[in-house]
Amino acid sequence: VQLQASGGGLVQAGGSLRLSCAASGRYAMAWFRQVSGKEREFVAGINWKGDNKYHGQSVRGRFTISRGSAGNTVALQMNRLKPEDTAVYSCAARREEYHTVSFSTNDYDYWGPGTQVTVSS
Repeated sequence: VQLQASGGGLVQAGGSLRLSCAASGRYAMAWFRQVSGKEREFVAGINWKGDNKYHGQSVRGRFTISRGSAGNTVALQMNRLKPEDTAVYSCAARREEYHTVSFSTNDYDYWGPGTQVTVSS
């Protein structure tokens, strides 16, 4: 399984960014983020079908995860960004037999390369 992430970059506080992750198939997927020296944090996840979405408490109401019509891409729309959103964001996919979202990094077998998101104050 290959995951290709795009998006990210530098934005001022209050701005928006959109991350996209393309997979080689359809999977339950999630976005995690990590700040140096800290554990990875669950940001948002979407199930295989695309009808169940979960957002971490710190991003709820500002970030939205969605699945593309082809089913193999997942986007993370990030609005009203804050400096504390600065992190390396990574998309992850579960093995194809697992269709639900997990909040644990241990349940994701496939990871894309991280993309840096920097929010300036």
